[in-house]
Amino acid sequence: MSTKSQVLVVDDEADIRELLGMTLTRMGLDAHCAASTSEAFALLAKNSYNLCLTDMRLPDGDGLGVLEYVSKNHPGVPVAVITAYGSAENAVAALKAGAFDYLAKPVSLNQLRTLVRSALRLPHPSQGRRTNGNQEAAPDYPVLIGESAFMQATRQMIDKLARSQAPIHIAGESGSGKELAARLIHLKGSRRDGPFVAVNCGAIPENLMESEFFGYRKGAFTGAAADRDGFFQAANGGTLFLDEVADLPLLMQVKLLRAIQEKRVRKVGSTGEENVDVRIISATHRNLADEAKNGAFRQDLYYRLNVIELRMPSLREMREDIPLLAAAILKRQAGGEPPRVSAAAVKELQAYDFPGNVRELENVLERALALASGDEIGVEDLQLAQRDTGGEIPDASGLPLQDRLDLVEKQAILRALEQTRYNRTAAAKLLGITFRALRYRLERLGINDELDSKS
Repeated sequence: MSTKSQVLVVDDEADIRELLGMTLTRMGLDAHCAASTSEAFALLAKNSYNLCLTDMRLPDGDGLGVLEYVSKNHPGVPVAVITAYGSAENAVAALKAGAFDYLAKPVSLNQLRTLVRSALRLPHPSQGRRTNGNQEAAPDYPVLIGESAFMQATRQMIDKLARSQAPIHIAGESGSGKELAARLIHLKGSRRDGPFVAVNCGAIPENLMESEFFGYRKGAFTGAAADRDGFFQAANGGTLFLDEVADLPLLMQVKLLRAIQEKRVRKVGSTGEENVDVRIISATHRNLADEAKNGAFRQDLYYRLNVIELRMPSLREMREDIPLLAAAILKRQAGGEPPRVSAAAVKELQAYDFPGNVRELENVLERALALASGDEIGVEDLQLAQRDTGGEIPDASGLPLQDRLDLVEKQAILRALEQTRYNRTAAAKLLGITFRALRYRLERLGINDELDSKS
């Protein structure tokens, strides 16, 4: 660019304005400083800025007022707020109101530079990729398909969240596309050139969690033959997606909270900490608010992760999108021109509740593709009636309550295994439980022995 990017600094302390202005100038930027909201608004009226940095406490207003003014009158300009040390509530309030990010006093110049570079990489809202159900996208670019009101609102929310660094919690049933949404937020934001690291929190043994998340030093424990980075270091400069975050044990929740607050981690066996620049996106199929209320999840970590919530709709909430989804899935699975789905089969798909959501739709269509004899998929190829009933549950009258519950649970697990062609990882996802939990239930209910006897 032939002209320098311009940054507006709003702070009533002269020494802070001078420090920030000098740092920005050394970064090759043009810094304009204001001591009050009125001065800031006057500068905004005269100049075009690429970023606004504002203190939360100002003599004639506050940072939230500046944020509101910029969002209304200059919607393409990201705003970052500067909060007093320990004022987590102010930071969270600013992020909820749409701030790009925050800095705590005393301001770390390294964190300032990182924030500024990240904000300046944001694409203008009009430059975002168009990736809805009827628009073209790069072949390797993830797409949320659908034209229902639910899906359109979800895409709009993703576009908005991509322009922030706020922690996001994605809620939704298993198979509803939570990881896909997280990837889109990453790819549409300023961290798109950085790594996206997805972690299934329910699949990590508890005794390995700290070393997996934060890394370790050589000799820290038996088998630590060399230094190794953890998930936080691997995601540095990008996004760390914590799937099934509700499965984290309480001790690990404490350590995760500190890493998020301090933006620093300590490797196992190390005496020092290292800075990490990571955006956190979390997800779970459980109700995280209920988990926090009943003590299974720390409330302070819940408030840190759930600054903004994105809810992914279930497939039964957007049945009108099923034909579009089915066509796209079949095209991918067939690797060429797929067979068409008969009108009766489409009607059958739209009438089914899909407890496993899009993931289950993919499994249904994969089987239908294998069973279809011609160039059309019919109702009989879907086998939805068999999948829905899963066979009759044996008469359990007269049995103790626990035995009756075991029968129902066993039937649900066997149905999920059948639907996923006995892929246990996929079955666990379909059931909405961790692989570790499924493995325990297979052993407890004697399903392993039954499967072994049939093989």
